[in-house]
Amino acid sequence: MANGTSERTPQIKNGAGIRQQLQELRDLLLIPSFMFSESAVIKRKPLSSTARRAGWVGCNIDLHRIAPEARIAIVKTVFQGGTDILSVNSKHRPEACATLITPPEEVRARYTRLKPIREIKTTQRGWTLDVLNIVRRLVNSEGRAPRDPNFSGQSGTRVTRPSGEFTTDDVYTHDRELEKLHPDNRHVKDKIRQQLQVLRDMGLLLHIDRGVWRLP
Repeated sequence: MANGTSERTPQIKNGAGIRQQLQELRDLLLIPSFMFSESAVIKRKPLSSTARRAGWVGCNIDLHRIAPEARIAIVKTVFQGGTDILSVNSKHRPEACATLITPPEEVRARYTRLKPIREIKTTQRGWTLDVLNIVRRLVNSEGRAPRDPNFSGQSGTRVTRPSGEFTTDDVYTHDRELEKLHPDNRHVKDKIRQQLQVLRDMGLLLHIDRGVWRLP
């Protein structure tokens, strides 16, 4: 986990849809190294004592815990209904209807927009990324933050404001989740307000009114 909080974290290019038999690339994501938080790294059980590397501990990366802004699609396969590979059930996946290739200049522009986050100290960056991910969940197309099965806190509230808007109080409903992710911090709501301001200063949020925010 130490490497995940250092500047040595590798950038991930996730070819989740590679079909080796046909040499066909169906999905390719670019995730900048500075956009990973510890909450996205899921520790696995140590290998058994009979394994060749007994005691070795690996990990999985939960892409859903990485903000959508950081999941830069280079190649993307769209399925029936407009869903992508992260949104469909792998056991009952519908037929693909299109494979889209993002223009290089768009990939570069999306990467450049995220670069200010790289300037945040690695010890503080996790907070920024976790709050950003919660914001994205709050303003999804349903207007409701989906429940994270890894946490027992509230699942979010129905949003009746214009699309893309949310309030500081909406983010507060996820304070239990953030407490579990950052157990050493005793002032979670203060930290939430601070991180919303950090995201605003980076141009990733717009401050509409007192306690009201919107994605740009």
